[in-house]
Amino acid sequence: MFKNLFGKKEITETIVSPITGTIVKIEDVPDQVFSEKMIGDGLAIQPSEGVVVAPIDGEVVQIFPTNHAVGIRSKNGLEVLIHIGMDTVAMNGEGFEGHVAQGDKVKAGDKLVTFNLDLVKEKAESTISPVVITNFDMVDSLTKSDDGSVIRGESVLLQAKIK
Repeated sequence: MFKNLFGKKEITETIVSPITGTIVKIEDVPDQVFSEKMIGDGLAIQPSEGVVVAPIDGEVVQIFPTNHAVGIRSKNGLEVLIHIGMDTVAMNGEGFEGHVAQGDKVKAGDKLVTFNLDLVKEKAESTISPVVITNFDMVDSLTKSDDGSVIRGESVLLQAKIK
């Protein structure tokens, strides 16, 4: 009853673009795990440079040994996965350099990974890089940017209203 009287504080997480480039709809990612939203919803970016920064303040909960993907959890519990390119795990870390470790606290805009974009273009299936919320069950609504291009650490990519 009191919840209805006073209302629950609405929490909205703002996720900035972790990569500079052009926005690609998640449905257009050339991998059905992402395009069919099997692990979550979000957007993807066609990178124009090889730098990945934190999209939110939080903790690094996973960085793959090959440095091709990073997971971050915000203080509100929202989990965001950044996956650099498609089939980049097969590169075995070649061309990728991690700048964080699991358990590190990061602020939006902090450098996570640098990668050789030309090498990814040459060796991977695609450079398209999904940014997805993996625990989507805690999201009430998601607003996606419809800007054509984004700048890492600056442009708002997603806004998630938490349940």
